[in-house]
Amino acid sequence: MTLSLAGRTASPAPQPVPVRVGGFGGAEGLAHYLASERIDALIDATHPYAATISANAAYATQQARTPMLALRRLPWAATAGDHWIDVPDVVTAVRALGSEPRRVFLALGRKELAPFVGAPQHHYLVRSVDPVDPPLAVPHAAYLTARGPFDEADERALLERNGIAIIVAKNSGGSATYGKIAAARELALPVIMLRRPSLPEAPTVSTVEEACAWLAHTLTLSTARGV
Repeated sequence: MTLSLAGRTASPAPQPVPVRVGGFGGAEGLAHYLASERIDALIDATHPYAATISANAAYATQQARTPMLALRRLPWAATAGDHWIDVPDVVTAVRALGSEPRRVFLALGRKELAPFVGAPQHHYLVRSVDPVDPPLAVPHAAYLTARGPFDEADERALLERNGIAIIVAKNSGGSATYGKIAAARELALPVIMLRRPSLPEAPTVSTVEEACAWLAHTLTLSTARGV
């Protein structure tokens, strides 16, 4: 078993299996890798917003005739007390902040931050796994480097300590980063929520246990067929 990482995080968490870091050279490169390494199955466990990687995986597995499963966390669902503003992309999120200065918590990946330069009137608190380099070209920005999980009590304290008025976030799903959503609900703060991108159709599960069961079944079939 090999775990493939895109290489966007400088210090990824240690893993108990062999790790490959870096791209494959697009969908064609991945298809060549699957065929040359005689890969028996591929599990696409990328972030729900990694649309390009998921599309490359779907294309490559079709070309290499490799079984593929998508492991996709279920999205969060708004509940009573939530005030979510649904937007399709970061540019729309920037517009949704409005023209009046606000204190904004940006809980996004580093690659999604650039459009906020177009709204320099706001005070931004930016949290990311790796440092934002170069920093945003805005007059008011503070930075936190941290890796989840983040619990609700700590998130509430962070929001209150920094006087946050609104949050911009992705609907990542799962429990590791849900604390800020629960804290926003308790503090009656609005959340500008980036809509998930369209992903390629594929057999899909939402838990690691289901993925392991699929993998065991797939490898059993492969062995039985002598593949």
